[in-house]
Amino acid sequence: MQQFQSSSVDETIQIGFEFGKQLTPGDVVCLAGDLGAGKTHFVKGVASFFGIEPEKVSSPTYTLIHEYSGDTPVYHFDCYRLKHEQEALEIGAEEYFYGDGVCLVEWPEKIDGLIPEDAIWVEMSHLPENKRKIIIHQKQ
Repeated sequence: MQQFQSSSVDETIQIGFEFGKQLTPGDVVCLAGDLGAGKTHFVKGVASFFGIEPEKVSSPTYTLIHEYSGDTPVYHFDCYRLKHEQEALEIGAEEYFYGDGVCLVEWPEKIDGLIPEDAIWVEMSHLPENKRKIIIHQKQ
């Protein structure tokens, strides 16, 4: 388990960048946390490690997935609006999860039954003074 505290958007992006160094194709990262916890900023950091400009990364709330071409493909899911796991299956989520890129999944609890057992979990939470706590671990 790794634990971090972020005091700014830039720090959250940097933590994501450093975390990205640990990732390899086929990894699935689940980002859990309330609205505004910094999940998308963390994704910007991970994507920047793979050569994707952070300003190109945005939350795919209405499209469900954004695909970014970098040194390794990055697939950014936002499952917030999903009502059923079947919706994720219909867009080929499992093909992405077992594919050649790195998958980052916001609101993974919406598709919990589809998430690979070896997924990495990043839990983000609000702290006082606009700080964030970031915990990275394997699901037990």
